[in-house]
Amino acid sequence: MPDEYRVAVLVSGAGTNLQCILDTLHADPTSNVTVVLVVASKDDAPALERARAAGVETAVVGMGGRERAERDAELADVVGAARPDLVVLAGWMSIVTNVFLDRFPDRVINLHPSLLPAFPGMNSIEEAYEWGVRLTGVTVHFAEEHVDAGPPILQAVTPVLYADSPDDLRARVRELEHDLLPRAIRAFARGGVTRHSDNPRRIEVVEEDE
Repeated sequence: MPDEYRVAVLVSGAGTNLQCILDTLHADPTSNVTVVLVVASKDDAPALERARAAGVETAVVGMGGRERAERDAELADVVGAARPDLVVLAGWMSIVTNVFLDRFPDRVINLHPSLLPAFPGMNSIEEAYEWGVRLTGVTVHFAEEHVDAGPPILQAVTPVLYADSPDDLRARVRELEHDLLPRAIRAFARGGVTRHSDNPRRIEVVEEDE
């Protein structure tokens, strides 16, 4: 098995995507992925209990009435101490600035419930539904300082059906998230993610079954 691949996960809420990472990668004896730290933006985030139940170290780094750059400096120190190979924003409901991102170049990824660049920001599932698009989906992308602006790494698609309610669509998007995020992490862990040397927005991804 390749050397341990260390992952830090940043969360803000329930942590269902964190749980998927813990179940499909961290707890899999055939995987070299280890979740070494879970950081929450608030101390009552249910995701923290999921991490503790899996024996993963946790921390809380909140805004606390300060500037985002000050928060991100502390966040970078906390995450950096865990020596992660990859930082995963899995429901981290806050922009991270370059104060944080510059500490982990090309090692911070985010999960977003739309086919970026369509419907960035909050409420993307509801916006896709109201817009009447026929297709939407999920994007794993490199994090940048601007909202959902980094280049896509992997995307997955679901139809928006005529009979759908917003909850129906949300459930299918959530299933895609639970599949796509572990796939992206596996690709990083095997060295299968590469930026194009001339166009850094073009990302080559080689997965195990290719």
